[in-house]
Order: sequence, then structure tokens, then C-alpha cells
Amino acid sequence: MLKFIDDLAGAVYDVIKFLIKSISYLLSGMIIVAIPLYVIVWVVEFIYQ
Repeated sequence: MLKFIDDLAGAVYDVIKFLIKSISYLLSGMIIVAIPLYVIVWVVEFIYQ
């Protein structure tokens, strides 16, 4: 019974670790793309007004 609980806790830990890592990669990618894109649009908008 103890081995089952240990395996279950390990599986839950792996799933949570995977989800957190995936979400953090997604957010960092969005930030890396969004900030320069926002700055480019702001500069272009500033030039053409």
C-alpha cells in the first residue's frame, strides 16, 4: 500500500511539474514576443502620426 501511495504521489508531482513548466515556457515566450512587437508598433505609430 505504501508503494502505491508513493507512486501516486510521484505521478501527481510529475504532472504538476509538467504543467508549471509548460505554462512558464508559454508565458515567457509570450513576453519575449509581445514586448518587442509592442515597442515596434508604438514607434511606427509615433512616426506616422
